[in-house]
Amino acid sequence: MADNGAWPRAGVRRPEPSWPTVIATTVRLWLHRHPVAGLKVTGWRLLALVACAVLAVSAAIAAVAIGSSSTTASSARSAGRANSGSQISASLQAATATRTSAAQWITAQVGPNAIVACDPAMCAALQASGVGAGRLLVLGTSASDPLGSDLVVATPALRNQFGARLASVYAPVVIASFGSGATRIDIRAVAADGTAAYDSALAADRGARIAAGGQLIDNRRITMSAAAQAVLRAGRVDPRLLAMLAALAAQQPLRILAFGDPSPGASAAIPLRSVEMAPASAGTQAAARLRTMLSFLRAQQVPYLPMRAVLVGQSALSVEYAAPSPLGLLSGT
Repeated sequence: MADNGAWPRAGVRRPEPSWPTVIATTVRLWLHRHPVAGLKVTGWRLLALVACAVLAVSAAIAAVAIGSSSTTASSARSAGRANSGSQISASLQAATATRTSAAQWITAQVGPNAIVACDPAMCAALQASGVGAGRLLVLGTSASDPLGSDLVVATPALRNQFGARLASVYAPVVIASFGSGATRIDIRAVAADGTAAYDSALAADRGARIAAGGQLIDNRRITMSAAAQAVLRAGRVDPRLLAMLAALAAQQPLRILAFGDPSPGASAAIPLRSVEMAPASAGTQAAARLRTMLSFLRAQQVPYLPMRAVLVGQSALSVEYAAPSPLGLLSGT
């Protein structure tokens, strides 16, 4: 059969007809199959019908597109709200965890007679942790200062309330710190007589600690590691520990195993408040000597009474004093 253009050649793809052509063909076929009485399909009528069909199809496509766009935008807004809510929830959880850690540290480490200044939320956390309400100085928005307390819990709320004055005027030294960034909480020692007087007393106290530490290093009844000697020479040991070690050495020879302090984030100016020690010689009498040392410590009066004094197995004794460390104890001021 000759090729007269009626059939497509093999392998040759005819171009897709345009939407107007498809619609016009559809309308023409429909009218031929469903003739309407009295209606003669002229060129302009056919064009009108095609135009109507095009508009209908365009409207349908637009409606689908708008619906899809609206759904996408709605999904994006929902995802944004969920992400924002998740971030807020995470921030609140972090703030709560930091507040709880600070409250637990104060309950376990701060002396039972120390007055603690705090914002209402922090004070509530401290009470929940076991600190009596009589020891808390609540700093509301109208509070002028934290004076009258021994420590101030510098939460974000109090830092916003007092600004730079919190560190430069009222409480210059951090004795412990928890968290980081916007949720950080610092435990600060309050300077009752002002920052200048506190800094002067702290420097004098360090000098007295260095002198007392040198005496312990030279004491032949005390043996210790090079690390312990370095801490003593730097004046970084609590004055109560220094006095207690000297008193114990007068009774029997002893070994200083290590100094320590469970005060995370404390300033380098804050002395270490704990020690682990043992009798100078091991043997059958070591356990009895440890019990004698423990009885001596538990018989002391404030400020030399330790917050904790416990046996570590049958070979050592752990002693810890409460925060904050007193100033002027070795010099009698």
